[in-house]
Amino acid sequence: MLELLNDKVLWWHWIVIGLALLGAEMMTGTFILLGLGVAAVLVGAIHLLFGISFNIALLLWLLFSIVATGVWFRWFRTRAVSRSGQSNYRLDTPGTVMEDISPHRRGKVTFDAPVLGNTVWHATAKSDIPKGSRVKIVQVNGLLIEVEKI
Repeated sequence: MLELLNDKVLWWHWIVIGLALLGAEMMTGTFILLGLGVAAVLVGAIHLLFGISFNIALLLWLLFSIVATGVWFRWFRTRAVSRSGQSNYRLDTPGTVMEDISPHRRGKVTFDAPVLGNTVWHATAKSDIPKGSRVKIVQVNGLLIEVEKI
């Protein structure tokens, strides 16, 4: 079977397959087929220049596809900002105190960006923080956020 493919699959077949994969990528928007399509076009160009066998072309396509997928996941994935496992909130998210906060009493803070899906939170602090002060997150304890003055 490989001998038949070695004789029948030419350089332009790889380029057509690559362009078909790139066209399918435009319809899906997942960016996975992008790497596979570019890899097939590269294999077609190498096959045209050097006249490689089907086995080598298939091996190159697999290698290029793995590299392209690895590059995609390495550089373009969403990175989690925190290690809490709860969400993508940032510990340096600033907010404004809406109700005074004292060490043994909760207050309210409105954050500039949503924290765990909400902008208004009950908050505690280790020191007194008056209304109107700017604060940042120190720690998230369930439904209570500990803040400190900026």
